[in-house]
Amino acid sequence: MNCCSEMCTFVQNIVRNATSGFNILSIFNVNISAVKNVLVIAYYFPPSGGPGVQRVLKHVQYLRDFGWNPIVLTVANGDFPARDESLLTKIPSGIHVERTEIYEPYTLYRKFTGKTADTPIDVNTIKKDSQGRTFTESVAEFIRATFFIPDARVGWLATAVPAGLRLIKEYNIQAIYNSSPPYTTALIARQLKRRTGLRWVTGFRDPWTGFLTSPKRWMLPATIDRALEHSVFREADAIECAWEGIINDIRGKFPDLSSEKFHHVPNGFDALDYPAIETKGNQRFTITYTGSMYGRRTPISFFAALELLIQRGELKATDFHARFIGRFGAEIHAMFEQTSFQGSLEIIGYMPHEESIRQLLLSDALLLVVDESKESEKIVPGKVYEYIGAGKPIIAVAPPNGAIADLLRETQTGRIAHQSEVEQLADIIRDYYVDWKHGTSIFAPNRNVIDRYERKNAAGQLAALLVGQ
Repeated sequence: MNCCSEMCTFVQNIVRNATSGFNILSIFNVNISAVKNVLVIAYYFPPSGGPGVQRVLKHVQYLRDFGWNPIVLTVANGDFPARDESLLTKIPSGIHVERTEIYEPYTLYRKFTGKTADTPIDVNTIKKDSQGRTFTESVAEFIRATFFIPDARVGWLATAVPAGLRLIKEYNIQAIYNSSPPYTTALIARQLKRRTGLRWVTGFRDPWTGFLTSPKRWMLPATIDRALEHSVFREADAIECAWEGIINDIRGKFPDLSSEKFHHVPNGFDALDYPAIETKGNQRFTITYTGSMYGRRTPISFFAALELLIQRGELKATDFHARFIGRFGAEIHAMFEQTSFQGSLEIIGYMPHEESIRQLLLSDALLLVVDESKESEKIVPGKVYEYIGAGKPIIAVAPPNGAIADLLRETQTGRIAHQSEVEQLADIIRDYYVDWKHGTSIFAPNRNVIDRYERKNAAGQLAALLVGQ
C-alpha cells in the first residue's frame, strides 16, 4: 500500500470514529434529548482567521451533538490580524450569531506609529522589549499597558454586556461560555454571570498575566489586571484550559482556588477538514510550516541545521523544498533572504484554513517552531494537533522535555530538538529525508492515541462542564 492510500485510510478511519455519536456520547454521558442554549462569547470568530478561531468554531460546530445549542456573541467590526471568509461557511445552519460594534484602538495605533492601514496588529507583532522600539512605539506601548486593561478589546464591554443580557432573555440561555484571549471576553461573561447567576465556564487558550504576550505594566495597572484575573477565576464555575501549563500558571498565582475548578480540554483536529487527495509524490523533499513567525519564534535553528547538512554533503539545496505559509515579521523575511538556499524556499502569505490543511497533506514533513522563552516548555499551540492529524512526520524545534515533546512521544508523530541543538535537529531532518528518498517507513504514528484528539471529543468535554459534570 502506498503512502497516499495509507493516508486516505487513516483519515477515513478517524472520520468514521468522529461521526460515531454513540461511542462519544456514552463517554461523556450527555443526554441530548433535552437541548439547552449556551451563550458563547468570542472575539475571534469567522470571518476572523488564524489559530485562535478554530477552538471556539469547532465547539460551536459540535456542541449540538451533546445537547447544547450555541448562541454566539461576537464583534461586528473586529480588527483581526488575519481574515478567512471561507470559515463563514463552517458555521452550522441555524446558529444565531449576534455581532455588536467594538471600538478598536489599533486604528489610532497604526496612525501614531506610522504603520499602514492594512498592517496586521496583534499581540505577536507588538514589540515587548524596549530595545528595537521606536519612540512612538514605546509611547504607544506605555499607553496600551497603562489604560487598556485587560487588553485593547476592553471597549467591547459597552455593547457586549447589554447584548448578552438580551440574548439570555430572548433565547432562554442556561449557561455561559467565553473563549480568551482576548481576556475582555472573560470580563463580559463575568458581568453576565453576576447579573443572571447562570453557570459560567471560562475558556483559556493562553495564560493571562505574566505570559510572553502580556504587556509589561507598571505597578498600578499590573495590580488592577491581576485583580481582574483573580476575580474571573474565583467567580467562574469552571475553568477550561487548552493546555496543562495554563492550569499550572493559574494555580501558581492563585493557590486559594479550588483544584476542582480546573479542566484540561486539549485542542485537536477535525478529520472532516482533511480532504481526500491524490498525489504522485513530490520531486523534492517538501517540508511545510504554517502559522505566524514574529519575535522569539524564528526559523534560525532550522536554517542552521539545513546549512550544516549542506556543508557536510548530506543534503543539497536542490534536494529539498521548504515552504513557509502564514504571516511573517520583517526580521523573519530578512532571515529568509540570508540563507544560502533561497531557491529552495517558498514564502506564501496567509491562506484559508482549508487550503492550509491541504498543503500539510501534500508535504513530506512538517516544521513546528515554538517561541524561545521561559514559557516554551508549557506551550502547546493548537497547530500541533492539526499537524498530528495530517499524518506526516513532525520536525519540532522546541524544548525536548516540555509538553509538546510529551505529545509527540505519546502520538509517535515526530521528533524534537531544542533551538540550541542544531546538530540534533540536522540529524532529524536527514533521517526523515533519507526515509523519504528510499521510500522506507520509520514513521509509525499511534493512531489509537491520535483519535483521542478529535475536535468533537473536546466539544463533548465542554458540554459536560456546562452541566457541571
